Amino acid sequence: MSVQLYDTYSRSVKDLTPEVGKPFRIYCCGPTVYGPAHIGNFRTFLIQDVLRRVLQVDGVDVKYVRNITDVDDKTIRESQANGISLREFTDKWTEKFHNDCNTLNIIHPNIEPSAVEHIPNQIELAQKLEAKGHAYATEDGSLYFRVSSFPEYGRLSKLNLKNIRSQSENSSGERNDADEYDRESINDFALWKSRKPEDGENYWDSPWGEGRPGWHLECSAMVEASFGGETIDLHGGGIDLCFPHHENEIAQSECAHGRQFSRHWFHTAHLMVEGEKMSKSLGNLHTLDDLQGKGFSPMAVRYTLIAGSYRQQLNFTFDGLHAAKSALTRIERFAAALLEKTGEDKTMFASYISSNAPEDFGRFSKAWDALRNNLNIAACLGAIFGVIGSNPSAQMNMEQARCMLTALGSLLYTLGLNLFTACDQDATVPDDILVLAKQRWEAKQARDWDKADQLRGALLAKGWNIEDSKDGFNLLRE
Repeated sequence: MSVQLYDTYSRSVKDLTPEVGKPFRIYCCGPTVYGPAHIGNFRTFLIQDVLRRVLQVDGVDVKYVRNITDVDDKTIRESQANGISLREFTDKWTEKFHNDCNTLNIIHPNIEPSAVEHIPNQIELAQKLEAKGHAYATEDGSLYFRVSSFPEYGRLSKLNLKNIRSQSENSSGERNDADEYDRESINDFALWKSRKPEDGENYWDSPWGEGRPGWHLECSAMVEASFGGETIDLHGGGIDLCFPHHENEIAQSECAHGRQFSRHWFHTAHLMVEGEKMSKSLGNLHTLDDLQGKGFSPMAVRYTLIAGSYRQQLNFTFDGLHAAKSALTRIERFAAALLEKTGEDKTMFASYISSNAPEDFGRFSKAWDALRNNLNIAACLGAIFGVIGSNPSAQMNMEQARCMLTALGSLLYTLGLNLFTACDQDATVPDDILVLAKQRWEAKQARDWDKADQLRGALLAKGWNIEDSKDGFNLLRE
């Protein structure tokens, strides 16, 4: 049985199978590098990372491409406001994105093309579309795709052209930074945007005059360049990209080349924060730095962002982060018990993390099957904790413990979860805070509830929350 995944286009779960003798070709829309990526962005990138790992562990050769958008309205506007070149500005935020990906244990793509590097490719693609009658130039030197020339437009998002009022709202009902230029139809979108004063020195020569590519054109050109003109196996992105971005990619690519663009479409649902939509005005566009500053480990963040169904909105909460930390601690204790059976300490657990599937996942078979069945990460985690709760290590010998560690290591590789990575608590918590916490723990053990509550209040007043467990406590910055 192949790995299975829901396909947005067919509205069904389909097998993911590469062509014979070829890698499984994945392209995912990457970040626009004008600031730090927030946790909503990273939810999508993390889910894509888990899918890639599932395929690898399943024995599939994967060619994974994720682009960098380093030229658009936002990058130009912000670089101008900062008084630096577009290249210097986007290089800074690209490096930050890479650092955050490394911290969250996201595997680097096989190819990471940038939009600026592929402007000649974009111009060539736009010329093909114009020559075939799918694009038209306007008096100001812009070039537009004529949506009416592609009868199948809207097949991915299931939108009828009569119901598309503009390109200005995406498939999640959010404002889309539309290309506001003179066009024949409100459905048409820019392939090339003529130079404007606010662009500064950020322009390129083209057959239509000085300007820059429209946002949608870049991915079609980079897919063509990265995969040598072949139909790709899977295209991924956030659900907000389904319309208009992915619809426009399909239209451009299939009109230019006369072949299917992608066999499978993979979209990740939005992230909510504490029950509310993420927005700058609400101040809930959390970054990885924000959460680390509050004392949460990158692995707790990763666990939280991947734990729910990728097709449903995930409500990100700080209670959820605390729960993730506790869950990781349970897995670590289980792994430590197995290591004790083998005579190894926790420093050796990393040797069990592997992209090679064991011959038999044993008691973890349900967890592995859940990942292969439409990336059901929640069911996978539930199956893992079902095994942990049964306390199998108590009856195991050394060889059995090693087999279970091997299976657990492969599962954790697939989920991208590294164990035993959190810093030692005593080394990171100030001495006075640690003293108060230990006093509170002693008061609790003595059943002096009033004193325990007073000490908890003192810790909260100093910006620290205390989380109790059966064997002790954890301190977290508020």
